[in-house]
Amino acid sequence: MLRLRISLPTQARRSEINIGSGIRLKIAELLSDSLKSEPKSVCMISNKQVLGLFGTEILTILNRQGYRVFPFLIPDGERYKSLRTLEGVLNVLSDTRFERNDVVVALGGGVVGDVAGFAASIYLRGIPVVQIPTTLLAQIDSSVGGKTGINLPVGKNLVGTFHRPELVIIDTQTLATLPEREMTAGFCEMVKHSLIAGDPLFTKTLNYLETTRNDFDSARFQSLIRDHCKFKLSIVQSDERESIGRIDRKSRRILNFGHTTAHALEAVTNYQKLRHGEAVGYGMLVAAEISKDLGLLTHAELESLRRAVALCGPLPDLNNIDTNQIVESIRHDKKSTAGQINWVLLNGIGSPQIVNGKEIGQRLLKQALKRALRNPERSRGH
Repeated sequence: MLRLRISLPTQARRSEINIGSGIRLKIAELLSDSLKSEPKSVCMISNKQVLGLFGTEILTILNRQGYRVFPFLIPDGERYKSLRTLEGVLNVLSDTRFERNDVVVALGGGVVGDVAGFAASIYLRGIPVVQIPTTLLAQIDSSVGGKTGINLPVGKNLVGTFHRPELVIIDTQTLATLPEREMTAGFCEMVKHSLIAGDPLFTKTLNYLETTRNDFDSARFQSLIRDHCKFKLSIVQSDERESIGRIDRKSRRILNFGHTTAHALEAVTNYQKLRHGEAVGYGMLVAAEISKDLGLLTHAELESLRRAVALCGPLPDLNNIDTNQIVESIRHDKKSTAGQINWVLLNGIGSPQIVNGKEIGQRLLKQALKRALRNPERSRGH
């Protein structure tokens, strides 16, 4: 088992990340070791499929240890990351009389983690949350960053809080049950991390993608997960709440590389056509095209990025998406400041650069969208 600990200056408490094969079965031990005070009640937020695969045995373990356990299932899909779903979680916490030292456990992917974390952050003005991410994307990104939130009809993650988990349990065994598209989504997020982190992580990630994609129980894969978590945490420690005024390479905003277009794509397709990581894959391609057009990225670096995204797996066909809709959606992105979108571009691999949207004309943006979204290589197989 690999273990990471993180302490942030804004909070006295410490977060602990545990990585290993089968460690979900050690949940009682990990709860006892990580939480300041012993909870009496546990509310497990999950979905039907994940509960059947992994949740039932976890609930059995917790029951045997004497916890009051309350499972609550939410539907699967980004469109259910909503106010209505949030209200359902809050009602179950209230109805079962949860107290300040009781704990919410999020067992599932990013949607479950975001909703459960948000509910925990606002119920009684904040109770502990434990993340047990069961998708690759959640394991290396959303479960460890401390951002929580829900969507509004106009855009993604427009309502949310920062609420860091007390404990993250990353069980790599859970990945063996995922469909290939879900792994593609996670690998896209891995590529995103590595492109902004620099050559060591980029090379290590590409080496893994080139040689194997399913040795989840290996020490090599768990080491890769750890390195991605360490990179994300290094940024979070530097800029936990994503300060508006920061544009340096340790700003948390650099983690949004590829996300400006990704969020727009998810919105215009009603959160039903693309997994989040797939949208990020396309978003990276768009950002890379813009970077090349602005003279920040060389042709060779653009080709290297394209190859990295291709290694993640095929992306869904977006040939019929109206670029005007995407541009309009980008204008509503929650990252806008003083009416302007600040893009995260690349000034070479490992050199993210925050660029004011004024420097990216609408014509340039539309051309980049057309090249990235209508590339036959990216849509093959879907």
